[in-house]
Amino acid sequence: MDPTSLVTAMAGGQMAQVQMAMAAKMMRMNADAAASVAKLIDAAQQNLTKLANVVAGVGQNLDISA
Repeated sequence: MDPTSLVTAMAGGQMAQVQMAMAAKMMRMNADAAASVAKLIDAAQQNLTKLANVVAGVGQNLDISA
């Protein structure tokens, strides 16, 4: 095996390692984003259940002309 092919193989190995690290980082970011979306949906659902108990017509006659 000549030195050029050995250097090329090592460079390829390092590049593959960098690509794997980037892929792992992106997967963690996607998982974090999915968790954030789940928290947002949960919060919206909790707020919706609070508003479900409000009497019909509340807030319709609000005067904002001050």
